[in-house]
Amino acid sequence: MSTLLRDLLPREVAPGNDVLLGAFLDYVEAQRLRLYPAQESAILELFEEKNVILSTPTGSGKTLVAAALHFKALAQGRRSVYTCPIKALVNEKWAALCREFGPENVGLSTGDASVNRDAPILCCTAEILANIALREGARAKVDEVVMDEFHYYADRDRGVAWQTPLLTLPQTRFLLMSATLGETTFFEEELTRLNGRPTVTVASVERPVPLEYRYSELALAQTLETLVAEGKIPVYVVHFTQLEAAQSAQDLRASMSAPARRRRPWPGRWKGSSSAARTVPRSGNGCGTGSACITPACSRNIAC
Repeated sequence: MSTLLRDLLPREVAPGNDVLLGAFLDYVEAQRLRLYPAQESAILELFEEKNVILSTPTGSGKTLVAAALHFKALAQGRRSVYTCPIKALVNEKWAALCREFGPENVGLSTGDASVNRDAPILCCTAEILANIALREGARAKVDEVVMDEFHYYADRDRGVAWQTPLLTLPQTRFLLMSATLGETTFFEEELTRLNGRPTVTVASVERPVPLEYRYSELALAQTLETLVAEGKIPVYVVHFTQLEAAQSAQDLRASMSAPARRRRPWPGRWKGSSSAARTVPRSGNGCGTGSACITPACSRNIAC
């Protein structure tokens, strides 16, 4: 059985939701994954044509739910958009979706790059989608939207980029995802009023991938060496500014290129830090690598 979503697309014209749901579940099985209850509920609600607000912890597989929506939209000739606040995350999702759906089906649009932006699946920053919504409104070819990190709606400076598509795209169905949402009744009522579709919230406070928190006063390099020695690799390192990330990257590169007698063991990939480490052990429904995140507030879904 194929492990790529594009190879599981039904060949029939306008396949029904039941056929598509079965095909997607075949993909999940091929990946040797078992859906968490919140994932299963959210996917079923999406295949019933509802808006979905997915409020579950980091590591609970929200990305897989988004993949189900992209799969359904592509199979039925509808255009879907993935959007989030961080360019690096948009680029990462674009690369992942290219692998799953084929590069011909996935486009990218950020302030830095534009690739195949008329593709049936578009990855873009929130501001790009807001510009499309303002320019074209109800005429925009945007049928399905995934808004990742939706809590940015409340951001004083950038929240308008999340609000605009909700207000100006009545033809669009939404999947709103965040690990840090509060009360969602307002969004349920307003989404239904704006696009005429039922809206449901799928929420869970149970973290299927447990996290271990540890605070250290050691330097970043020593903290990483400790994690490596404990077998908690690969490690994902996050900074709060690009300048700090670049400096750490240079320091780690220097360590990796040092003479053998001084070289430190740096397996895996280092990306960008704070001294508060949280470790994500291996999960049967995540990336399967066992990752560690060096930050108290990481914006990436490590297990997705």
